[in-house]
Parts: sequence; C-alpha cells; structure tokens
Amino acid sequence: MSEMNPTEERLAFRKGLKTGTTSGMCEGYVQTNMVVLQKEYASDFLAFCKKNPKSCPLVEKLDTGQVAPNVAPEADIRTDLPRYRIYREGVFAEEVFDLRDVWQDDFVTFLIGCSFTFEKALVEAGIPLLHQLQQKVVPMFKTNIELESSGIFAGNMVVSMRPIPNQMMDKALRVSEQFGHAHGGPVQVGNPEQIGIQDVMKPDYGEAVKFDENISTPVFWACGVTPQNVALKAKPSIMITHAPGHMLITDEVDEYYR
Repeated sequence: MSEMNPTEERLAFRKGLKTGTTSGMCEGYVQTNMVVLQKEYASDFLAFCKKNPKSCPLVEKLDTGQVAPNVAPEADIRTDLPRYRIYREGVFAEEVFDLRDVWQDDFVTFLIGCSFTFEKALVEAGIPLLHQLQQKVVPMFKTNIELESSGIFAGNMVVSMRPIPNQMMDKALRVSEQFGHAHGGPVQVGNPEQIGIQDVMKPDYGEAVKFDENISTPVFWACGVTPQNVALKAKPSIMITHAPGHMLITDEVDEYYR
C-alpha cells in the first residue's frame, strides 16, 4: 500500500518515477476515472453521464482546455495519471504515459467516480480484496446491461468484480452502498451469466483474480471503464481515457472519512 500523499503520487507519475494500478494508493481520498473529448461532443457526453449515474457518477466537468481540476488544483490531468488510452474513430490506438504531445485546446475533461474510492472502507471492515493481495489490476467485464443513450453515446455497462467471502457479504453491500458518488452498491451478486459474463476468469479489462468459489462469491459493481466501451460504438474522432485501473488521485477526502 502507498504511504505517499496524493500530491506526491501524482508527481511521481508526472516524472515517470512509477506507474501501475492506483488501487490501494492514498486510501480515503477520492479517485476518479477520466474521459477527454473534443468540445463538440461534450454536451452529449454530459447528458450521458446524467442519464447513467450508476456507471458514470460525475465528480467534475472541467472547462474547455482546462488541465487543473478543482478536486486537485495542483494537478495536471495531462501528466498525473499513471497511464492513458487514446481512441481514434472509436478504435483503441495507443497507451501512453503523457498527453502533452496530443493535447488540444478544445478538449473537455470529465472526471467520473471510481469504486477504488470505497476499497479502503471494505478493507477497514475486514473484507479482503484479492486483486490487491495478488497485486493485480481489478478484473472488469462487458455486460448485457443496456444504458440510456445520448447523442452518439450508447452501449452497455462495464462492471468491476471483487470476490467477497460469503460470511462478509452483507457487510460489503452495506459499506459500498454508502458511496453513491463512486458507483454505490453492486449491480449483480453471484450470477455473472445473468449480466452476460460467461467466464469470470477471462476479464475484458484488468487481470483475472484467483478465488475459491466454495467460500467466496463474485460481486459486480458498475465501473467507470464504461465510457471506453461506449467509445467503440460512438466513434468520436479522438477520445482519451485513463488506462483501466490507473486513476486520477484527487485531493478530496471522501465524506466517509471526514
């Protein structure tokens, strides 16, 4: 687990001193997913977030061209996430560590709540998080859960999965439901086929996590990777996101910990 504060972590990413998943870093601070679009797509995407708050709980919309968010005033969203993904015409083009070479003045950035925010609360409740213990990027899956469309943005929800010990299930649900700004309670418990997932050991994003199905149950939360899935259908000329599991760590202490 990280012992650095958000400013120190972001600076380490900016300088290229470290990279990797932000799960477990700066626990108690809000982490966010990120989506960057050209201004012409911004209003439709804003409406998409408002129509689908479970998948896209909006933390902040930056002004056109703005790179320092209010939730982390000393940050630069072009450099301070560990990894980024660039999509062109709806197709994944490349993964990079720095956006300064591709940044445009007409870009609008959206910061979306992340389930990493409530992971500390789960751990404090005594619930083991196997992706952290196994040093994996949390597994994420495409589903058959259709979202409300807005303009060019339409598609299905992506979920993250955490195996929860059966005797701790009620506690895990109770804790996560308090984080409505970070996806809240799960969308499915124990029946992945019901939401179109055929094999929990073959995630679409992240890495598979080993667990004993006799003592733990797979639990699925809405995930901020959803916009990346939506981008494959929307095909904006350029769309930039965080790499799955590689979030912006903000300066905001979650209300749960205030």
